[in-house]
Amino acid sequence: MAITGKERVTVPYLFQLKERGEKITVLTAYDFPTARILDESGIDIILVGDSLGMAVLGYETTLPVTMEAMIHHTQAVTRARRRALVIGDMPFLSFHLSLSDSIFNAGRFIKEAGADAVKLEGASPRRLELVEALVETEIPVMGHIGLTPQSIRKMGGFKVQGTVEEKAEEIYNGALALEKAGAFAVVLESVPEELAAEITRSLKIPTIGIGAGPDCDGQVLVVNDMLGLSTGYMPKFVKKYANLSEIISKAVNEYIADVHQGQFPDEEHSYHLKKEVAGPLLEKLKEKSGRIDE
Repeated sequence: MAITGKERVTVPYLFQLKERGEKITVLTAYDFPTARILDESGIDIILVGDSLGMAVLGYETTLPVTMEAMIHHTQAVTRARRRALVIGDMPFLSFHLSLSDSIFNAGRFIKEAGADAVKLEGASPRRLELVEALVETEIPVMGHIGLTPQSIRKMGGFKVQGTVEEKAEEIYNGALALEKAGAFAVVLESVPEELAAEITRSLKIPTIGIGAGPDCDGQVLVVNDMLGLSTGYMPKFVKKYANLSEIISKAVNEYIADVHQGQFPDEEHSYHLKKEVAGPLLEKLKEKSGRIDE
């Protein structure tokens, strides 16, 4: 049974969707108006991604994004949602600390920002230990493997992962390990379709694909990419559903022309004093200024 009205999407509901073979929809959002539109449209999950750095703040990578920026933007998103599950993305160096400090940072997403869960990248032994600790602390965790943007210095750039046997097995084993550690879902980014399909079949928890083919349990895109607001290189997996850059540019150019030509504001967009007030007030102000009209 689908969730309707004001009912919130929950982690157990996501498991139900996977069991029924119904796809899970995920988009990123970083502000109140975008989150409101996504929520009212029926999106299942809103991810406040550290993609914020590249999509909104103008950085070349996600690495400069801070905890304070993530909390700030997550708060804006949670103020807008009524239905969607909101996940806060833990930024670089927020969960690479001691176990207690990493748990504290994750807890800020829940306590301060109102998120329902956190996402973190990787499946190393230390990362798996943290996932277990967070779950024990009652903080739901979404994993993220394959291309992990916070690791691009090590990976050498934004490249497809798992194309050779050894790396494919590492990603597969990482997915199983994240499930065992207690993650409720795992993002598979930029991995071959066949590998993602096999991982999806092997896991009881949902897989969310981004550049991982159609067989994942759900899909996620950066909202600025799919709406045509991003510039520069776009990965192969991005499908542009609109070109808001063109629409906005056209509107701004029309506004500039209207202002230059004196066509805005017009009568429809202006206010007036009441007639009985206008005459005496304007005369008084003219006298006060000492202006003499010809």
